[in-house]
Amino acid sequence: MRADRPRREGGLPAGLSVRGLTTSATVVALLVFTGCSDGSQAHPPDTRGSDARSPDAQSPAAQSPDGRGGQGSGSGRTASAPKPAFPAAPRTIPSVRAFAPAPADTWSGGAEWRPAAGTRVIADPDGPLADEARLLAKELDAGHAAGPAERGDVQLAIDPGRSGGREAYELTVRDGTVRITGSDQAGVFYGTRTVLQAVRADGKLRAGTIRDRPDRPQRGLSLDIARKHFTAGWIEARVREMADLKLNQLQLHFSDDQGFRLESSSHPEIVSEQHLSKAELRRIVSLARGLHIAVIPEIDSPGHLGAVIRAHPRLQLKNTSGSAVRGAVDIARPEAARIVDDLLREYAPLFPGLPGQEAYGHLGGDEYQALTVKNPEASFPRLAAAARAKYGPKAKVQDLATGWLNDRSDVLRKLDRRPKAWNDGFFRGGVVAAHRDREVEYWTGKELGAREPQEYLREGRKVVNLNDAYLYYVLGEPNTFRYPTGERIYRQWTPAVLRGSKPVPASMAGPDRVLGGRFAVWCDIAGAQTQDQVTRGIRMPLRALAQKLWEPGEPALSWSEFTGLARATERG
Repeated sequence: MRADRPRREGGLPAGLSVRGLTTSATVVALLVFTGCSDGSQAHPPDTRGSDARSPDAQSPAAQSPDGRGGQGSGSGRTASAPKPAFPAAPRTIPSVRAFAPAPADTWSGGAEWRPAAGTRVIADPDGPLADEARLLAKELDAGHAAGPAERGDVQLAIDPGRSGGREAYELTVRDGTVRITGSDQAGVFYGTRTVLQAVRADGKLRAGTIRDRPDRPQRGLSLDIARKHFTAGWIEARVREMADLKLNQLQLHFSDDQGFRLESSSHPEIVSEQHLSKAELRRIVSLARGLHIAVIPEIDSPGHLGAVIRAHPRLQLKNTSGSAVRGAVDIARPEAARIVDDLLREYAPLFPGLPGQEAYGHLGGDEYQALTVKNPEASFPRLAAAARAKYGPKAKVQDLATGWLNDRSDVLRKLDRRPKAWNDGFFRGGVVAAHRDREVEYWTGKELGAREPQEYLREGRKVVNLNDAYLYYVLGEPNTFRYPTGERIYRQWTPAVLRGSKPVPASMAGPDRVLGGRFAVWCDIAGAQTQDQVTRGIRMPLRALAQKLWEPGEPALSWSEFTGLARATERG
């Protein structure tokens, strides 16, 4: 069930520990010892399950003078006094990817750092890291200042030349101070999350250097607020939870058959009684941006538009017998396109993405019921005629649907947004091809005519993993859905497992092709769970997802150890 592909070390610097080394058929477990704060003696081995293990555990510092172990060879010689051993990596979710413990002879300032009464977070109060500094200071109950850094402080700094990408960071504990650097605010922010979690878990950071970065650029949560109204406060709490886990995308699906849940000035007639106001949305987006999370709007079309159809019944798609097709608009009617485009334009300024980064818009495109029948042209002759009129005599209904999404993509591009759509909105063959820059959000292989994920990857398309077998939390468990468990994600899923439980070939699964993944909450039976029950239900799946998107290799911790660490590191 596991994707047994080679572990990607991504060019991590030599001398930094990783979570396991393999030579031929031999697996070498590398043990790490934790030093005392004054560096005068060694603690017993740290057995709490560090994710990054020191390659120096077999160094002379951990051996007797004859190199045979601490108690000698049994010859009667007395072993020398143990020397200080090396600190262990911090315990965090997700785990840090590389940790180099500080040699014992550099422990002049102690083998660890702990926040104390005089601790300050150091950054220019008018500089790019001012918000990150203020937040960490508040979380540590510390002060913040411009500097210079002194013993006990945490210093934040931008280093434009640092490698690894905008989300990478380096964290060094030396001489009783912590220094976090990154090429961008995002990386430095993630370094502060490592500090915060380490303090929550163990009250300290060990001396040494962490160099850390995510494996995948897109990591997040999709939330269906159309079928079920979630309060702004509840969504804000999820944003804070996501930030602690170094997740960076929140997708809001706010339009569906059951409701339209966001205030609209262009089409107020479609808005449900329970909805988010624009002021509430601005607060959510502002909070998310401050925590380096992009909020992505999804206006699903041409299906899942029941709330729009109720206000505009003329747009309802009907088959040859005159029966209405649930949630589907008649895409041969220009008015349907006009309404959706109005909404795309209205909401774009409310979802600006992250500073300096490409912003997204999600077009849906899934489950258009005109294409779930065996013969769409026979069942929907009006759509078939419109396809031929627009795209030529060989065009079919799928071409009209593809053209619909292409037209909406054009609207998004003019708004400086990159489009996304669900995988069942991309069709095989046809006269009209889906635009190449539209990202594929792969969720299912169960739909009529479903395509394997390899097809999209062979076409050169970028894919995001929302595998419904692992990552779909569907309220009420309708059809064959069951609530996913964090343990199953942790043990079996990787970004390469796009459909079912079988991974795509490793050659197709790199971070430049499978961009990441999101955990999705769908509210098909809205009353099946309360907000609090959803919070509890997605708690461990989110943590498992965060771990596997940051580092998709074999986890070092057992599931029991991981759940214990989750309890230790989460907000009170």
